[in-house]
Amino acid sequence: MYAIVDIAGKQFKVSKDQKLYVHRLAEDEGKSVSFDNVMLVEDGGNVSVGTPSLKGATVQAKVLQHMKGDKVIVFKKKRRKGYKVRNGHRQYLTQIQIESIKA
Repeated sequence: MYAIVDIAGKQFKVSKDQKLYVHRLAEDEGKSVSFDNVMLVEDGGNVSVGTPSLKGATVQAKVLQHMKGDKVIVFKKKRRKGYKVRNGHRQYLTQIQIESIKA
């Protein structure tokens, strides 16, 4: 059984007991969070597709930890002008574990 769900503006294909990283959520570590914007649910060959989302379908997840992602270097340069800018960025992430999918 899997589902396609919208979490913090991005779509993820999730299944039970899967761990994934999403953009930072406002929930505390150890708390449970529910996502209602489920777009597709597959259960043993039966596929339910929403328009745009399924009514009554939810995905329950548990917040495992908040963290920062790997550093990404943004380097800008214009040739022959002496212009160079180097910036770094680390994205704030939340690791969640999918507990259940209800159609």
